[in-house]
Amino acid sequence: MNNSMITAAASMYSLQQKLDMIADNMANLNTAGYKRKTSVFEDLLTSVQPQEDAFLLAGRRTPPGFTQGWGARMSAMLLDLTQGTLQETGLESDLAIEGNALFQITVNGTTAYTRHGAFQLIPLPNGDRQLVTADGHAVQDEFGLDIIVPADYKLVVSSDGVMRGEGLPGTLPIELGRIGLVQVLKPELLRSIGDNLYGVSEGTDIAQVVQPLEEEAEGVSVRQGFIEQSNVDLTTEMADLIAVQRAYQLSARALASAEQMMSMANNLRG
Repeated sequence: MNNSMITAAASMYSLQQKLDMIADNMANLNTAGYKRKTSVFEDLLTSVQPQEDAFLLAGRRTPPGFTQGWGARMSAMLLDLTQGTLQETGLESDLAIEGNALFQITVNGTTAYTRHGAFQLIPLPNGDRQLVTADGHAVQDEFGLDIIVPADYKLVVSSDGVMRGEGLPGTLPIELGRIGLVQVLKPELLRSIGDNLYGVSEGTDIAQVVQPLEEEAEGVSVRQGFIEQSNVDLTTEMADLIAVQRAYQLSARALASAEQMMSMANNLRG
């Protein structure tokens, strides 16, 4: 009975984590650039218990032991990087990615990544403008430097991420470099750091998680004047929610049944 209670309690804890994840997805249904989270479950410690010699009968084909498990746990939380729908805004600072890539930005001196391309051009004291996120984090170019648009120039970004500044009629455009883009190799190693940003845990080789995107990479393009919407599908999340709630109820009943059986055993008198 103790085994039953441990198994049910462990499963309930994992299912609660799954419920929290689904709630987070549903809360970000309308968050631009948000990528839904998915989970991976695995069995807890499973062992084979021996049986008495009396079970070793002639003609027996199954092993003389029985498998004992201790429930399940959430082993990983993954990012679903499937494409979200693009919404046209017409703003020169709004950028969206089609394909497997992330923008590079600077957060507290370190590099982070995002799909939320609702950027802004903030004025600098000399009249130039800098490309930043909605929270003021600097957007990086391919060399990790800040992106500066000179005064009186309009930012134009091509589909391969190359940026240029276009001035008044009769003036030549100026090259501003290429926006920083990385391709995700192992999304399971990306961790959420809040505000729709992702980072790489300490001790993890960044080269194993993301790599710089090659120019004119196949299947990846940048769309200026568009914003990518969340890829959360409410129907899918509701179906998962119902399944998890049923599994949680079943584990709760198993826990209550084990507690009742233990109570009955304690009240038995010889």
